[in-house]
Amino acid sequence: MNRVGGKAQNVKIAYLGGGSRGWAWGLMSDLATAPDMCGTVALYDIDREAARKNRTIGNLCGSLPDCRSVWKYEVADTLADALAGADFVVISITPGTFEEMESDVHAPEKYGIYQSVGDTAGPGGLIRALRCLPMFEEFAAAVRRHCPEAWVVNYTNPMSVCVRTLYRVFPEIKAFGCCHEVFGTQALLCAMLDELCGMKEIPRDEIKVNVVGINHFTWLTKARYREFDLFPLYREFALKYRGTGYTANTEENRLNRYFRCREKVKFDLFLRYGVVAAAGDRHLAEFCPGNWYLKDPETVKDWGFELTPVSWRRQQLRERLAKSERLASGEERFVLNSTGEEGVQQMRALLGLRDLVTNVNLPNRGQIPNLPLGAVVETNAHFSADSVRPVLAGPLPDSIYPLVAASCGEQELVAQAAASRDLELAFRAFCLDPNMRLPLREARELFGIMLENTGEYLTMYAAR
Repeated sequence: MNRVGGKAQNVKIAYLGGGSRGWAWGLMSDLATAPDMCGTVALYDIDREAARKNRTIGNLCGSLPDCRSVWKYEVADTLADALAGADFVVISITPGTFEEMESDVHAPEKYGIYQSVGDTAGPGGLIRALRCLPMFEEFAAAVRRHCPEAWVVNYTNPMSVCVRTLYRVFPEIKAFGCCHEVFGTQALLCAMLDELCGMKEIPRDEIKVNVVGINHFTWLTKARYREFDLFPLYREFALKYRGTGYTANTEENRLNRYFRCREKVKFDLFLRYGVVAAAGDRHLAEFCPGNWYLKDPETVKDWGFELTPVSWRRQQLRERLAKSERLASGEERFVLNSTGEEGVQQMRALLGLRDLVTNVNLPNRGQIPNLPLGAVVETNAHFSADSVRPVLAGPLPDSIYPLVAASCGEQELVAQAAASRDLELAFRAFCLDPNMRLPLREARELFGIMLENTGEYLTMYAAR
């Protein structure tokens, strides 16, 4: 990479999971509309054909009339080829197939355990971690060998333990995890200001927040718009909509019933604890005791969100595969749309092109002093040239400390179990999850079934 006239040129991005039919297209769009950086994106994926199609789609972006930065997309034959000389490494993978995800999400339902997402918390999140973390060990070791100075941007769930593993294997790695859930809560606060105060079209990033917690169980201890403390207004908003819920009329809410929520979980948690829960209801529910919001499908419906079935994800993939064919063949024109994600803005800041403060997942170095040091936590951080400095967020408030600390401790056990290839330790974490409401004998039975269903990806555990 080199800097010429305030522009970063010859930037190399290694994209692990570069055959993605979603995140990759979003990255292409965000890169093409960033006017002050350009370079090469090396796409690496075990599905080589998917990566080749994305190479074609990415290279077509340069001919679009609203493209402001042309990037060259290549397919890397090996992980080493992808990483060699990289300035940034983006990790966005699915650990396994929909067969394994089907088990993660739906096998527990036979035991009366329901999960709205199943990729971070709950029994599904834990089993997903067991097959995902050995992959992240390989990624961290490869970064250490081939591009130790690169910045590693992780989007893969379960976020906290993935980032934890990167640092365990390569302590000097420069890695962080990105999640957009806080952005949605900032947007909700903008909608609140519009409705209650008539303040229209406030940009999301003008809502200044203090972020504490762990990924997908994130909280705001402060929220301000200019000189206004938003907590008193949010209490009024939560009381107004605690019964009916609130739904913004966004395109995603209109088109996707499975990601839609009425914010009732968010409002309930605020009215219980006095702190703004800052993730989507589908994620928040999974970190709470299972009989609160996920007792059964009827309870879920009452709380205004959905259980996301894997059958829907399969259908979505079929539609994206068809779209990939149309985009690669030129039958459908690629449209550049800002995703609202901040990955490219973070890269710009790390290249010295801007400053940025945003929420990320990093090892705890004291930014949340009452959570374990080294555990991956989510707070704001300041991005500048080749630097990410976590913001001191302060301790978790006493009201939510027991909930968040318990989940953080469980994640630490899961990371340790994967590192030591200790399935018995993993079972202890499995039993401690707040969604687990089973006698030990039935918990052991479910754990065994879920391990067997994902056994193809767990051979390294059986070898120990």
